[in-house]
Amino acid sequence: MNAKGSVEMIILNIGKQKILDERTYTMMVLGSILTTAVVGPVLEIFNKTSRSRAAYKRRNLQQCRPDSELRMVACVYTARNVPSIISLLQMSNPTKRSPVFVYVVHLLELTGRGAAMMIVQQASSKHSLEKVGSKSSGGALQADQIIAPFQSYEQQAGGVSVQRVTAVSPYSTMHEDIFNIAEERHTTIIVLPFHRLQSVAGDFEEADPAIRSVNMNVLAHSPCTVCILVDRGISGVLAQHHVAVLFFGGPDDREALTYSSRMAEHPGVILTVIRFLPGEEAMVPPSLAPSCASGERAATTAVAEANMERQLDEECTNLFRLRHVTNDSVTYTELVINNIEETVAAVRAMNGVHSMYVVGRGKGMESSPLLAGLTLWSEYPELGPIGDMLVSADFGTQASVLVVQQYVSGEAVVAMDSTAAQESEKPDPVQRYLSSANHKAGPGRLSDVWMPGV
Repeated sequence: MNAKGSVEMIILNIGKQKILDERTYTMMVLGSILTTAVVGPVLEIFNKTSRSRAAYKRRNLQQCRPDSELRMVACVYTARNVPSIISLLQMSNPTKRSPVFVYVVHLLELTGRGAAMMIVQQASSKHSLEKVGSKSSGGALQADQIIAPFQSYEQQAGGVSVQRVTAVSPYSTMHEDIFNIAEERHTTIIVLPFHRLQSVAGDFEEADPAIRSVNMNVLAHSPCTVCILVDRGISGVLAQHHVAVLFFGGPDDREALTYSSRMAEHPGVILTVIRFLPGEEAMVPPSLAPSCASGERAATTAVAEANMERQLDEECTNLFRLRHVTNDSVTYTELVINNIEETVAAVRAMNGVHSMYVVGRGKGMESSPLLAGLTLWSEYPELGPIGDMLVSADFGTQASVLVVQQYVSGEAVVAMDSTAAQESEKPDPVQRYLSSANHKAGPGRLSDVWMPGV
């Protein structure tokens, strides 16, 4: 405010009348204008730098301790998104030891020529709701229908703290409001509802392309982990939720497994983890098998990266099995698959068994022999190849789907690479323990490995 120059110009005008000559006055006015012009961009640069540094401090789920608090941004477009978000919060197993802090963001489209605004809702903010209703197409009634269920859930549940925020902005910049809240509140995960809602007949209603564009923008630039929730009845009253994790490998699948590990602690969740492993007849990705000498260096790098990802997958699954080795509601199974046809057949065989699937978006796994070809027929690329297959009308399942995309910064990748390189030659005590437990465990527990048709 001191650099705006209005007070300075008044003083210079008074000085010109008494002590300043024309030349001195001109120089000081030009200096004031230059200072005013420079201060705004400089402050914006510092603001962006601080935001980028804050983004690097955001932790994904895999980097957090298992019993640490979970900070979540839950986005809501309409009142129909509320029951599924609350059900997901319940399945996230909030406790006093491991609480869940959720920031419910009601996203409303800005209509007319009003200015974008963001309101932190209090328990009795009727005036604010009426003000929001006058500036958006949603209205105060819809905002009240969204806020009231979360207030009721917060009062009844233990270990949950809910803060409600209403953001009114154009769809083109709506993702920036989500990012601002996530960075300011140091959240770990952003939950987005799928842009298509299920109809009474069981199929999807017509989609709003603007909402889909918001979800795509969040996935492309998010400062933390992102989940897209496809609701197909998860909000119904069930004594138990049968959740299946389809693990193909990669950072997104590791994040999905980490989130499901938290769900497994809930007494009403029965968790099944199916890990898909390539068999001996699986096709080798072209990037790992160069056809000329010029591609040998690229192939060597690709092989090293694939080995690193495989090692990280082993560490993640081993830690998961060790944590839940005594949990009777958790089942771990490994499937040996050779091609995409066997992958589709294995997933289709699970139809009707589970009420929700948790899958990774599969970023970086497009060349996997177990997923190659699925992206060619993808209708919803934001869900990844497996998520898109699960929600397609041809697949026929009515289970809800949670698609997870892990946030990985460049610094985190370098740190994981160096750590894995240092530990690669050391014996793994977790692996030794699980190998011993596998010999003692009976069939049907945490040690099953089978091939389709065997």
